[in-house]
Amino acid sequence: MPPPASKVFKMALIGRFNSLQVVKHTDFGLYLDGGADGEILLPRRYVPKDSPSEVGDWLNVFVYLDSDDRLIATTLRPKIQVGGFASLKVVQINRVGLFLDWGLPKDLLLPHSEEKRPLQVGDYCVVHAYLDPRTRRIVATARLDRYLDKTPAHYQPGQAVDLLVVEPTPLGFKAIIDGQHWGLIHKNEVFKFLRGGMREQGYIKEVRDDGKISLTLQPVGQAARDDLADSILARLDEEGGVLPLGDKSPPELIARLFGVSKGSFKKAIGGLYKQGLIAIHDERIERL
Repeated sequence: MPPPASKVFKMALIGRFNSLQVVKHTDFGLYLDGGADGEILLPRRYVPKDSPSEVGDWLNVFVYLDSDDRLIATTLRPKIQVGGFASLKVVQINRVGLFLDWGLPKDLLLPHSEEKRPLQVGDYCVVHAYLDPRTRRIVATARLDRYLDKTPAHYQPGQAVDLLVVEPTPLGFKAIIDGQHWGLIHKNEVFKFLRGGMREQGYIKEVRDDGKISLTLQPVGQAARDDLADSILARLDEEGGVLPLGDKSPPELIARLFGVSKGSFKKAIGGLYKQGLIAIHDERIERL
């Protein structure tokens, strides 16, 4: 049976997954119908063993150009697709550019003109993948600004979002939100180790009037504060009414025990103190 009409393309989408129909078997692989691009080879080593692959069957494959600039298909899953962002490792450098490991036999080119900072073999770099309109080759760029903030931001405070941490700044860490917008995790919101390339669950803290977006790594709002307070009380009950955490406890210890910043922890225990539920000391809190 053919796939839904939305998955049938007149031309294969290079750098993306396509649902293509098997049209021919050969000793060295399958040929798939690439529409206007003609037949596309799926080498035998990539033919799936656990799904039908007879003539007329449909396969979900990634399409790219091989070393001879011919369209080729694979069932391997690359670390990035055209239009996406990822942190990739530099595996080779020559006069043409840098070559990145993206999980396919042919490495991904990052031209020297698309570098944002000098890189060495072994370094990781967050890049965007795009299709060169002249050569139809998949290319990477570290110059991300031109591919972000192209659509209006309609986030709500407290909304959960996917983050790709890009780089540290004097104010904190820049991160890509849902592959669409820049955001900033301010220093006072960083309560655990971060580095460029890490993917994190985050939350919208504020969308400012100038369009800039502040992020946090912990849930926000009254419900989140109530959940943290409940967790603190439950932990106190488990530990016999005393926890070795207080106003002067290191942020790393608080993050390890409760997964929140020291600021959030202090607000939560301050609320419990006002309710008469705990006593707060420099190095401990006690259940009352």
